[in-house]
Parts: sequence; structure tokens; C-alpha cells
Amino acid sequence: MHRAILSVALAFALAASAQAADQVKVGFMSTLSGPGAAIGIDIRDGFNLALKMSGSKLGGLPAEVIVTDDQQNPDMGRQIVDKYIKRDHVHFVTGIVFSNVLLAVAPVVFEAKTFLISANAGPSLLAGEKCSPWFFSVSWQNDGIPEAAGKYMADKGFKSVFLLSPNYPAGKDMVAGFKRFYKGSIADEVYPRLGQLDYSAELAQIRAAAPGAVFFFLPGGMGINFIKQFSASGLSKEVTLVTTAFSADEDVIPAVGEPMLGIYNTGFWNHDLDNPENRTFVAAFEKEYGRLPSGFAAQGYEAARAIDAAVREVKGKLEDSEAVRRALRANTFKSVRGPFKINHNGFPIQNYYLRVVERDSKGRITNRTLSTVLKDHPDAYAEQCPLR
Repeated sequence: MHRAILSVALAFALAASAQAADQVKVGFMSTLSGPGAAIGIDIRDGFNLALKMSGSKLGGLPAEVIVTDDQQNPDMGRQIVDKYIKRDHVHFVTGIVFSNVLLAVAPVVFEAKTFLISANAGPSLLAGEKCSPWFFSVSWQNDGIPEAAGKYMADKGFKSVFLLSPNYPAGKDMVAGFKRFYKGSIADEVYPRLGQLDYSAELAQIRAAAPGAVFFFLPGGMGINFIKQFSASGLSKEVTLVTTAFSADEDVIPAVGEPMLGIYNTGFWNHDLDNPENRTFVAAFEKEYGRLPSGFAAQGYEAARAIDAAVREVKGKLEDSEAVRRALRANTFKSVRGPFKINHNGFPIQNYYLRVVERDSKGRITNRTLSTVLKDHPDAYAEQCPLR
């Protein structure tokens, strides 16, 4: 009789686990204030656009999205995520901008066996030995975009490059990625504090080092101020600026204006990529918000679409974590970047492009895609990840 009771209980448990959820709950935590706010706002707007286009549903189920500002503060991020998990019982966490915030909250999310979908940050610490089955990225691993910049600058024959990047995990990853492909001389490498807005000291160092070019990664307001100050210093007449999409995208260009013209940068996406999904996204974003989308907006849009596809694939049975994991890994949605794969460590295998800022046919200062620098490119840490 005892065995029979256990068997019945197990049958009921299995039946319950096979039932579809009645809604999808998403904890959307992003940086929505301070110097990095433009990034978080773009990610949020892209996510909300995808949600609106799907009738406020994800995978056919009503979606509850809890939006919270982490204020670029790792401690606050931990508190927010703790509430998401213990009180709100979310199925997914997404929206995080900065790698230091993501690294602070990841252990909490993973311990709760909740899926963390990165719509931006891609720290190397989560790509290799410490990869997690609960982590998936629809953006990039931090090193990838600067790897493309390093290759471009090596191919162009720049003999000496000055490196400028913030002193936090993503800043260090960016420099590591750049150096992996650029083998010329490093005139100097400088790591200002995250959020710094005055670059008078760094500009003096650049002038003294007299490099052929500067490669910089300065997200949000940092990049806006640096480019303005670089141009005002007159250094733009002597030194070439090359950066990543993070410091030369549609969130930065309007705030800087003409000094952006001629800046080369690398990214995994651009608004002029010619595929049906991208054309639909760009047109819908412009109509909804009255501006061109940035790569950050595309990433927010993709995060929502990845969740939507996974929920649809498992027919709403979100308690079946292994099925959800397989669905996220399969990434069956059609991406605005074109076809891409999710590697076994949860990061994308994708193309990286060279772009240049110029005036388009409508007179707008914006990015134009020039070429593919790296094709079907995996991150450098995937082989260290034990997941398969």
C-alpha cells in the first residue's frame, strides 16, 4: 500500500509538472538612471516593443514584466533580484547592462534555478569554467566586439595604439579581446573609473604617447564626454579614433553630433542589415519612439523574442526547466542580426561587422555597415566551459 501511495503521489506530481503556466513572469532589471541610463532605456524600449508586437504575451501566455532600476549598483542589484525570486517568483531575469552588476546577481539567480537572459553584459567569468546552464546571452561575450576592432586595426596596419577602457570587468574584457587580435605596439593602456566624465588627464597622456590611433571602450555618458573632449582638444587632427558599437551607437551619436563623423567601430548588428526581421524591427522602433534603434535596443528586442520562442516551444510548461533550457539553446526565433547559434556555454556564435559614422541620404548622422570582420565567431572561453 505504501508503494501504491507513493506511485499515486508521483503520478500527480508529474501531471502537475506537465501543466502549462497561466502567465510568464519576467524580472527586468536595468540601469535606468545616471550616466549609463541611455543604454538601459534603449534595452527596455526594445523589450517593450517586442512585447507590444506580440500582444503583451510571451509564447502565447500573458506576460507580467516587473521593471526596476538597479542604478548601476551591484548591491542594489542583488536586493532587487532577491525580491524577484523570493516574492515575485519570476521565470526569467533580464535587462542587466553592466558586467559588475550581472556578476553580483548571477549566483543568486543560479542558486534559485532561474534563467538569466543577458540583453547586454557578457563577462568572461561566465563564459569559461564558471559557465552556467541557467545563463543565456542574446548579445555577445564582452571580448567579441573588441576582437573585431583589433583585427580591423591590425589589418589596417596601425603601428601604435593607445587603449582606454573603464576599470571594471567588462573594461578589462574589452582590452583582452582587442589584444587577442591586435599584435602591434601598445603605446599605453589606461583604466579610468567607471562613470568618469572628465578626461583631461587621459587626453594629456594620449598627447604625450603620440600613438597612431586610440582604441576606447567607454559606455553611455562616458563615451559622449570623451569624444566631445577629444575633438575639442584638437587631437582628432593627429590621432585616429576607433571604438566599439558601445561608444558609437545611436544612443551616443545624437548627444555628440558632428565630432562622431568618420569614427570606425565594430558591432554584431546595425540598423541597415538587410533581412526581413531587421527591416520590420527598425521600422516599428522608429514609428514607436521616433528615433533609430541602437544595438542595445536590438538586444532588448531579442531578449523578449528569445523568451517568447522558448515559452512557445515548451507549450508554456515553464516548470520543465530542462525543456526550457533546450528551447533557449535552440534559439528558434528569427533574429534581427540574421542567423546565429547559441554555443554550449550560452553565448552566441555570430558575425561581427565594421561600421563607420557618416551622414546618410536623409542627412542623419548614423552608422553604415562596411564589411564583415569576423564570421560565425565563437567567444574565446567556450572551450573551458564543461557544459555540452
